[in-house]
Amino acid sequence: MFRAIGIGYSRSLTSAAALNWVLKDGLGRLSRCIYTASLASAFDTNLKRVRFSTSLLFTLSIGVELLTPIFPQYFLLLASLANIAKQMSLACYMATSPPIHRSFAIADNLAEVSAKSQIQSVCFDNFGLMLAAVLNLSLKNNQRLQAGLPFIIYPIFSAVDLFGIYQGLKYVHLQTLTKDRIEIIIDTWISFGYVPSPEEVSKDEEINFMWTKGKEPWRIRIGCLNPKGQLPKLSVMAMQSVGKEDYYFICTEIFDQGLTRVREQGILLCVREGARTVDFIMGLLQACYVRKALRSSTCKSMMKANDPSDLVIKEWFKLIDHSRQYVQQDFGPMNEQMVAQGWVIKNILLNTEEQTRYSYMDD
Repeated sequence: MFRAIGIGYSRSLTSAAALNWVLKDGLGRLSRCIYTASLASAFDTNLKRVRFSTSLLFTLSIGVELLTPIFPQYFLLLASLANIAKQMSLACYMATSPPIHRSFAIADNLAEVSAKSQIQSVCFDNFGLMLAAVLNLSLKNNQRLQAGLPFIIYPIFSAVDLFGIYQGLKYVHLQTLTKDRIEIIIDTWISFGYVPSPEEVSKDEEINFMWTKGKEPWRIRIGCLNPKGQLPKLSVMAMQSVGKEDYYFICTEIFDQGLTRVREQGILLCVREGARTVDFIMGLLQACYVRKALRSSTCKSMMKANDPSDLVIKEWFKLIDHSRQYVQQDFGPMNEQMVAQGWVIKNILLNTEEQTRYSYMDD
C-alpha cells in the first residue's frame, strides 16, 4: 500500500500521501457510524445473517486492497472502498460478538469465553504471519512468483475462512426470541405438537443474505398497513372489526416481490401500543395458523381475487375466529414448553419496522 501511494519515489509528496491516508480513514469511520446507526436493530434480529454477510464483505475488502499496487493511480478510491468495508465489518463484529459469546457461556463465564475467543484469533493471526514469512523466504529467488503469491493464496484462505465462519454460526444456539425464531417454533408446534430446542432451531435458522429472505408464499410481516399502497378490502374490514380489548389484528396485504416487482399477497400482524410479549406470541401463533390454512388448496383459490365476494369475506372471518380459538387452546401448553426448553420469553427482539404500533381511539 505504501508503494501504491507513492512513498519511496522522489516525485511523491509526503503531505499529499498523508492527506490521502487521512481522507481514506475518515471516510471509513464515517461509513461505520452511518452503518451502525441505520442497522442497529438488525444486529439482534438477524445476527447470524448480518455476521456472515459482513464477514464476506471483509474478505472482499482484502481483495480490493491487493489491487492497490496494481492500480496505484486509483489508490485513494480502492483503499477508501476497502477501508469502508473493513470498518463496517468491524462494527458488526464488535456488536454481534457479545451475544455469540453469551450462547457459549453456560456457566455465566462470559469473560472467560471472550478471552479464549481472542486467544484463538491471535493464534491464527500469528500462524498466518508465520506462513507468509516462510513462503516469502522460500520464494525470495523468484520475484515474479513472490509478487503473484498473494493472488494465489488469497482465494484459497478466503474460502476456508468463510466456510469456517458459516459452519461455526450453525453451532451458535441463541435463546432469545426474534420473529424468525418464533415462526420456526410455532410451525414446528403446529405440525408436530412440540416446541423445538434452541439447538434444533439453529439448524433451521437460515444464514443467508438479506435479499433472499421472505420468498415463501403468504409470508408474515409485523408492522402496520401502508396508507399509500393498495389496501385490500379484507384489511379495511379487519381494521373496522378491532375492539377495545384487542391488542392485535391480522389482515392481508399486497406487496411487490423481488426485482421484477411481482405482486404477492401476504399476512400482516398489526400490534397495538401497550401490547405485551404474550400478545406478540399469540398474534404470531394465530398468523401462522392462518397461513397454514391459506396455503391449502381450498383457500388458495379463494384468496386470489383482489375484490373478494361476500362469501370470501365470510370465510375469512370464519377462519380468523377459528384460529383465535386455536390460540386460546394451545397457547398455554406451548408457552410452558418454551420455558422448559430454555427460551427467554420475557422479551422479543424486533427490528425498527416490526416495532411500529397502531393506536386505538374509541369513538
